[in-house]
Amino acid sequence: MEPWQDNFWRDAEAPLFMLAPMEDVTDTAFRELVLRMSAPGRLHVLFTEFASTDGLYHERGRENVRQRLEVSAGERRLLKEKGVRLVAQLWGSRPEHFAAAVRLLGGAFDGIDINMGCPVRKIVAQGGCSALIDNEPLAGEIIRAVRETSSLPLSVKTRLGGRMPETERWIGFLLRQPLDAIILHGRTRKQMSEGLADWNEIGRAARLRDQVAPAIRLIGNGDVGSLAEGAEKAARHGLDGVMIGRGIFRNPWLFEPDREAPAPRERIDTLLRHLDLFQRQWGDRKHFLILRRFFKIYLSGFDGAAGLRQQMMQAESYEEARTVVAGLEAGGSVPGLEGGKD
Repeated sequence: MEPWQDNFWRDAEAPLFMLAPMEDVTDTAFRELVLRMSAPGRLHVLFTEFASTDGLYHERGRENVRQRLEVSAGERRLLKEKGVRLVAQLWGSRPEHFAAAVRLLGGAFDGIDINMGCPVRKIVAQGGCSALIDNEPLAGEIIRAVRETSSLPLSVKTRLGGRMPETERWIGFLLRQPLDAIILHGRTRKQMSEGLADWNEIGRAARLRDQVAPAIRLIGNGDVGSLAEGAEKAARHGLDGVMIGRGIFRNPWLFEPDREAPAPRERIDTLLRHLDLFQRQWGDRKHFLILRRFFKIYLSGFDGAAGLRQQMMQAESYEEARTVVAGLEAGGSVPGLEGGKD
């Protein structure tokens, strides 16, 4: 896929809606599934899982990291068909490794995002991601290394601060960098995933952006469960868009908001489609058990869902999972499952 020559951050009409990069979630199989279930014009940007620049730099183990950047033929077709942009997210702490990683990306992506927000302790201990919030010189070097190596649109995904919000210092610093967009999660590193995202502080960052660098797009992130909620938050806080993360687990049809609630048959068919996409893409290169985290997405909201989920959680292979569903279908249960929350 050739990258679009325009700068989508600059040229796209707000508000923009996007799916957050999530570890062992937003691989190419799941992104393709989300694209299939997205209405035209409702999803604008997708991100890869975050990929280690150290891993891409060193030949040993490089193939495992490259998996995070794979794009299936089906996803490529749907990205072009629906006009959705795909951004590669990278993390690390060495500018020269970022430059080398960017050169390896070739022309497969429409933008690059630098992760300066992940709060996981083992990552922070390596000086990457949210550790960069406390290391402006290194953060600046990394941004410059990427910018000097690639002409692709460049964004940073980050948090409000380390132990406490430091919007004026940290976001003020980023606004002085050669960036096209900042994606701001409304929590600090210390909060991890706890507590509520602080959208008032995100709004404060937007007002600072308006003063310092109005050309940089500012995207809010945290606790958004629907496009309607995201649009309201974007309008209220003066943002250019919203990134949605865990909300997709509550409703995988989130980017098709005008549709009726899916019936049990459609939920189960979607699960089977996800199995097919994952197996076709990864085979035995990724462990089947990764899929268990998705079962509750599809198997909820109808009578008997809990029992089916329990059976599916015992499955240890694609064949066993399909056998569970086939057994339910043979009993005539699936078509009649309707109404009533489990």
